[in-house]
Amino acid sequence: MDAPAAFGALSLTLRTSSNTILKGHRVRGPVCPYLQKKMRFERIDIDPKHNPAVLDTATWEPVRAWSELCAVDVSYFKSIATAIREGRSPSPNERCVVYPGSCAEHGASVFFLAGLADGQQVFVELGNDGEYTPLAEPINSRSLEDGTRLTVYRTDATTVDRYVSLIRPDKGPKALGATPRLGVGSRMSIAAWPGVWGAMNKCDLSANPIQNSVREVNLLEDILAARPPRLNYLANFGRLEEGHTGSTFEGLWVAGVLEALKADSSPEYGADADHITVRRGVDEIDRAKRVIEAARRYTFFTVDVSDLLDYGAMTVSSDGTAVTYLANYIVEPGWRSEVLAYHAQKPYFAGREYRLEKATAGRLVGKYWPALNVVEQLSGHIRAAKDGAPFDLELSMDEIPPGVDAFRCLTAETELIFVALELQRRQIPVTHIAPNFGIEKGLDYRGRDGLAALEKRIRGLYEVSCEFGLMLDCHSGDDLKPATRQAVGRGTRGQNHFKVSPALQVIFAETLCDVEPEQFRFWWDDTLDYARREAAAGSDFAADCIGRYETDTNARPSPGHVVFHYYNFASVGRRDREGQFVHREKFYGLSDEFYREYQTRVSSYLCEVAADVFCRR
Repeated sequence: MDAPAAFGALSLTLRTSSNTILKGHRVRGPVCPYLQKKMRFERIDIDPKHNPAVLDTATWEPVRAWSELCAVDVSYFKSIATAIREGRSPSPNERCVVYPGSCAEHGASVFFLAGLADGQQVFVELGNDGEYTPLAEPINSRSLEDGTRLTVYRTDATTVDRYVSLIRPDKGPKALGATPRLGVGSRMSIAAWPGVWGAMNKCDLSANPIQNSVREVNLLEDILAARPPRLNYLANFGRLEEGHTGSTFEGLWVAGVLEALKADSSPEYGADADHITVRRGVDEIDRAKRVIEAARRYTFFTVDVSDLLDYGAMTVSSDGTAVTYLANYIVEPGWRSEVLAYHAQKPYFAGREYRLEKATAGRLVGKYWPALNVVEQLSGHIRAAKDGAPFDLELSMDEIPPGVDAFRCLTAETELIFVALELQRRQIPVTHIAPNFGIEKGLDYRGRDGLAALEKRIRGLYEVSCEFGLMLDCHSGDDLKPATRQAVGRGTRGQNHFKVSPALQVIFAETLCDVEPEQFRFWWDDTLDYARREAAAGSDFAADCIGRYETDTNARPSPGHVVFHYYNFASVGRRDREGQFVHREKFYGLSDEFYREYQTRVSSYLCEVAADVFCRR
């Protein structure tokens, strides 16, 4: 449910460093519009300008925003209205940046997104006096001399949603269905997005450029309450704190859509609430539902049930034992007969025989049934949260829990058919599916069967998925070399959804090392300290990484060193025991030269990946 409009989507106590009162929100210290400062939002202190994608609004001081706009010469607003109506880009102003990509006429009014000197952003309407546009409750409005009315709105989640629905529907995230696309993890949020949109425009790409999981982002309510992060598990790494970017699901969506509005082009894009993970545990379903509610404005939902799969069920040697899975999971005999009959209705799929004997059916039920029950439950929750709006839904079963060999549980074609039929039988609206191809997080393909076998395996699963109208998703694409990416592209004939995320953070570090080496050295030292703490706490993996650095006399601080490659992520959103960010502002106060170079490298990388996986070479 949306919070009261009195402060956008945030119902908070706002404190800076003054004793001035703004609409009931206490502000302590001198009020200076351009002074970098921290403000209190419930229990956290941040400078929102240098902590983007945390709050679900880019208008954190609406009274000040209104004051700033009132100080702009009236003639400038007249020139903006004329320019928009004539299809020209508005001229710049030192107090107010008008983003041409956001401009539009609607009814008798013109609308645009404006950036203010203190980092806030607002929507502005210039229309006939007395007319009302149902965008949102405004911050304020006033009549200009020529009878035009200036109205200013917050850029909170509700208003941003209405703007891209009502004023600029071409600029909002959409459910893209079977459109091939890149999934681009938003670990560095606004720092990377200009490069992402640049790549989409340059290389004619569709993408989900707003994409993060519970491993990378928090729930806003948890950040505001300064709750300690939960621990999660990352394949080939170990346990880690959730939300390591410091962003929130709500804040990432707002910041991402605002960046789309700023962009000059309008490529199709979506927003992926990635890896909504359900593990074994009493509170896991409730946690997943909280994530869905926080991400209700996203257009793509990835439900990850990998941990719920019984990987031993498929290797049970006794047929008698295998059959017992049927009775254990489908208790009522009549229902059990109906399920088996449904799977027997069509013995061939994509030219493959699909005849399930009871023992085989039992093994499949043993492996997948609890996970499918969870997907069914959460898909219903997503439907309710979306309230009729279209969405894409991915079933992810590719991430292997600890102690499981990825190559001993590759997804077979029969398994994919079984899962797809169950999705069909239960009427679960899955549009995308991520089987286990044998691709592991943090590694290039290392299967002994080689890339030819990988491509053949992917091709078989692709043909099955096409039979059911599903698109194959490939996760963990960051460390795959071009030859492996091209095998994925050929195996799917370029029809895939290919996800990357850590790579953009590594590119950030490489750029920082080259452009601002002192800042990189801070990051390196903090990363090394983190890896050492993990090693001291008993992590063999961390100890191995540290050992490879300390025993190599030629080793130097480098973005390419194994220590940094695996442990750099934690610095960005680290919080102290009181829930306050420790380093985050350092990553969003860098030079313009750095950001330009970073965005150029991001664009180049994404175009290279797209050429490989979409068979464009």
